[in-house]
Amino acid sequence: MTFSRDPDRPHTGTGAVGSPRPLLVCFSHLRWGFVWQRPQHLLVRAAQSFDVIFIEEPVFEAEDNADRLEIQEAAPGVVVAVPVLSPAQAYRADRLQADLIRDYLRGRPGARQVFWYYTPAAVSISADLPRDLTIYDNMDELSAFQGASPELIAQEADLLDQADLVFTGGRSLYEAKRDRHDALHCFPSSVDAAHFYRARETGSPDPEDQAAIPHPRLGFFGVIDERLDRELLAAVADQRPDWHFVMIGPVVKIDPASLPQRANIHWLGPKSYAALPDYLRHWDLGFMPFAQNEATRFISPTKTPEFLAAGLQVVSTPIVDVVRDYGEAGLVAVSDTPSGIVLSAEALFAGQKESWRERVDRRLASSSWDGTWQAMHDLIRARLQSPAPEALDLLPQDAPPV
Repeated sequence: MTFSRDPDRPHTGTGAVGSPRPLLVCFSHLRWGFVWQRPQHLLVRAAQSFDVIFIEEPVFEAEDNADRLEIQEAAPGVVVAVPVLSPAQAYRADRLQADLIRDYLRGRPGARQVFWYYTPAAVSISADLPRDLTIYDNMDELSAFQGASPELIAQEADLLDQADLVFTGGRSLYEAKRDRHDALHCFPSSVDAAHFYRARETGSPDPEDQAAIPHPRLGFFGVIDERLDRELLAAVADQRPDWHFVMIGPVVKIDPASLPQRANIHWLGPKSYAALPDYLRHWDLGFMPFAQNEATRFISPTKTPEFLAAGLQVVSTPIVDVVRDYGEAGLVAVSDTPSGIVLSAEALFAGQKESWRERVDRRLASSSWDGTWQAMHDLIRARLQSPAPEALDLLPQDAPPV
């Protein structure tokens, strides 16, 4: 078993023997380069105090030097570790991954270790690895997603038993789990407001693949999977053939052929996080046509505050956390039928945005990723300092503010 990294990527020394910084070892079901969302927002901020190792799910390659960790720097202080395994070894993939990770972490003797989980499935490769603190950031109810392993429910029960701290990505998840752990904390989706405020600026050209799409434009961005109500989208598009629906994001877990095809529905594919404000700047309304199913029961979409920071009014289906956090405050219009969505959109088109935007900005002022990470950081520090005096130096007191 060997470790390797891309020789064309710079290396900052994360993982080097003798580094004085503690480790945050994250186990994720999401690829770092897939969609920029909660894990990336939090972990790039965590990297101000930790060396972050982001461990992805394995890939299988039939090659001579399989059974290794591919190590690449993803951001300052953050490396991504991908287990590369031979297909012939798939039957013992958990054991191989555990051995690879254990050997890699041995290269950091003396470094304190915090394990941070996004997927309960990772307990099968890490349960016996030493660590100083275990955190479960429960951003989604993964067991309800299409294609989920039936073992996830039992694995989550194990993770909840092991965890010292549990964070949830929204109020619905918090309420569903609050009786299952005594150190549960609710951290709903936050926003990098400055990034999306760029969409409020005028004068920048329309992206080339969007420039020819007529107005009015109603836009969606995010992962396109079983959580998107494709029938609802088609029905709204049919009711208003002069409105144009811009759909941005990767298509996963569903057949692309199942996406409704209309002259006024435009599937533009995935875009980088950096490019999103350039697209949103030229939309007239945000649209969140989420399905009402088990996969959406507990979601707290990060795109809700991102739309608002971009200065876009939004029509959404009645996702519980959207309704309670934004709909009841009059910041997002909510409807569950094609006709209701059309009427809500028409009302927003005709309304005044000035007072709405002032209320939005007051709401977003308390919803930054910086603030969310600082609150998490405080809980981590308190938890580490409380039980043992030797933990006092785990988080440097003079760490840069986030």
